[in-house]
Amino acid sequence: MRILALDHGTKRIGVAVSDELKMLAQPLDFIPAQPFADALVKLKALLLAKEVELIVVGMPRNMDGSYGPAAEKVREFIAALQEEVAVPIRTWDERLTSTQANRLLIQSNVRRAERKERVDGAAAAILLQSYLESLSA
Repeated sequence: MRILALDHGTKRIGVAVSDELKMLAQPLDFIPAQPFADALVKLKALLLAKEVELIVVGMPRNMDGSYGPAAEKVREFIAALQEEVAVPIRTWDERLTSTQANRLLIQSNVRRAERKERVDGAAAAILLQSYLESLSA
């Protein structure tokens, strides 16, 4: 069984999955966030294909730890998702994951056009790796 991480955005949902030992996070392709029904079909297929036991969704927070408007959108997404899937959902602090993902891709000499396609999955992988490391701490 694996853990799936989602980095929810208004245009794209970054996706990453753990290995079966829950030690390493691997980025996957992003899923277009709209229309939600299409995103849901793709998410359900991933849940089955990857044998997912838990979904970790990045919760955006301000640098002072407070929640802003983006967090409310994520809460709405989670509520809609919970109505459609039986897999438990947990939130995890996603502060700076997109920034870290962009830096990592730049350091890896990924071209700007390709970075745009890969940053969401990379951010989800950073989020998931953080969660996985907390399990062994």
